[in-house]
Amino acid sequence: MASPSISPVPARLLVLGGIGAGKSTVLRRLGELGAVIIEADGIGHRLLEPQGAAYGAVSARWPDAVRGGVIDRAALGAVVFADPGELRHLEAITHPLIRAEIERCARVHASDVVATELPILAPLVGAEWVRVLVDAPKSLRLERAMRRGVRRLDVEARMNVQPTRSQWLGETDHVLTNEGSVEALYQQVDRFWTRLVKPAGSEVTPASNR
Repeated sequence: MASPSISPVPARLLVLGGIGAGKSTVLRRLGELGAVIIEADGIGHRLLEPQGAAYGAVSARWPDAVRGGVIDRAALGAVVFADPGELRHLEAITHPLIRAEIERCARVHASDVVATELPILAPLVGAEWVRVLVDAPKSLRLERAMRRGVRRLDVEARMNVQPTRSQWLGETDHVLTNEGSVEALYQQVDRFWTRLVKPAGSEVTPASNR
């Protein structure tokens, strides 16, 4: 596990984990506690919209993924998650743009606690960001993603290109275990927030009292 590099308030939090781990749940609770949430996934989606900064390069590279002038993200995903070379090419287009937007948003909220999420290990934020891993068994992550309506083959394709558990742990400052209820995960987030983020003397309303 990486050596913790907890920043004084205002902190920068990077929530890590594979598909189905529970990153969105953690971000939701962090937002309730007062963090400014930067949705990296949403940034990536906007980049692919017809007016987005990545639309031209992506549509030119994968024209078969364009339907009615719009990039079909499911069709694009089916191509890139089946071919590591194609995925690297997509990341070369989108990652610099995502990083620039995360940095811009963080500057706008310079005096706030800021949190964002990533399903991969990529240098999209600086070393000052505290890496928080949401950890769950692969079988449970698969089940959760399928409950959201993602096809099993698509979930497995994404898992195959995401880091292994040992790789995640090697780049992580703090681990949240998500094997039970949402309430149990919220309680872990609350303890993390109180211990590492909130100023001395601040109180967090326990998740069980919400």
